[in-house]
Amino acid sequence: MSIKVLKPGLATSVQDAGREGHYHLGIPPSGALDQYALRAANLLVGNPATAAVLECTLLGPQLEFQRDALVAVCGARMTPRLDGAEMPQDATFRVRAGQVLGFDYIKAGARGYVAIDGGIDVPEVLGSRSTYGLGSIGGFNGRRLAAGDELPLGQPSGQDREGLALPRSLHIELGGEVALRVVPGLYHHRLTARAAEQFFADTWTVGSEADRTGYRFKGGTPLEFEPREQPFGAGSDPSNIVDACYPIGSIQVPGGLEPIILHRDAVSGGGYAMIGTVISPDLNLMAQMQPNQRARFVAITLEEALAVRRHYNQQLERLNRFFLA
Repeated sequence: MSIKVLKPGLATSVQDAGREGHYHLGIPPSGALDQYALRAANLLVGNPATAAVLECTLLGPQLEFQRDALVAVCGARMTPRLDGAEMPQDATFRVRAGQVLGFDYIKAGARGYVAIDGGIDVPEVLGSRSTYGLGSIGGFNGRRLAAGDELPLGQPSGQDREGLALPRSLHIELGGEVALRVVPGLYHHRLTARAAEQFFADTWTVGSEADRTGYRFKGGTPLEFEPREQPFGAGSDPSNIVDACYPIGSIQVPGGLEPIILHRDAVSGGGYAMIGTVISPDLNLMAQMQPNQRARFVAITLEEALAVRRHYNQQLERLNRFFLA
C-alpha cells in the first residue's frame, strides 16, 4: 500500500492544508503553497479537501505504484505520463500496481499537486502531515523526497471517479504578468512618499531564490526610507525595525533593494520593516510564479481585500458543489 520514489524531482514534498495555531511558537503553517490546487486535486479523487498530497516544484518526480490507485494532478502545467503515455491534468486517471508515473517538463506555473485516493498516510505532527523542512518536522521524515523513499498510502474511499474532469470555469489561468494585490502596512509609513508610489508603479521579476520560505523580487527601483534616529535594538539600516511578528504574505525590503514576500514556511518574526501584505488568495497565484516571471504590486484597501476573500470563498464553494452534483 505504498508508492516508491524512483526519482524525487527538484523539490517534492508531502503537503496538506497546513498546521495552523503554532506560529506564536515559531512553527509556521507550512502546507501547500497553492491551496486551491491542493483542494481541487483531492476532491477529484474523492479525498477530503485537505488531505496530504505531493507538491512538486518545477520538475516532477518519477513514482512506482505498489497498489492500484486513482490519481489527479492539478496546478502547474506538467503533463503526467503513465508508463510513457500522456495522461490528462485536472482530471482523474487510473494507475495499476507496478506502473510508473512521471512528468514532462513544466510548461506554465511552478507547482503541481499529485493527489492519490486515500492520501499520503505519513504520521501527523501537530495536527498536520505537511513537511516543514527548516524544522525537520512532518511529511516524510521531515524532508523533501529522495530516491528510494516508500510513501504509505491511506485507504481509498472506493468512489468510482475515473475520468472525472474539472470544468474550465474552475481552472486557474497560469503564466504571463501577475498582479499581486497588497494591503499597505504595517510599516508602509517608513517609506518616502516617492518610494511608496514607485513600488506600485514598477514591474518586478521573480528571483531564482524563490522557495517555500519566500519569494524575492528584482528589477524595480530601490526603496528609500524616511530618515530617523533608529530606536535601540533596530540596527543601523533604515529598513530595520525592533523585532516584530511577520504575517504570512508580508513584504520586507532588506536595505530597500529587493522585496521579499514571506510564504508558508517563513519564520514568525524578525527585524525588517513590513511595508505591506499580499492578500491570501493571491498567495496561490504567487506560488505558481516561475523565476524571471513578471509581477506588479497593486495597492488595495482592507475592505477591498475582504471583498476579494469573499469572492475566493465563493469559488471554493463552486468547487465543492461540483463534486456534490
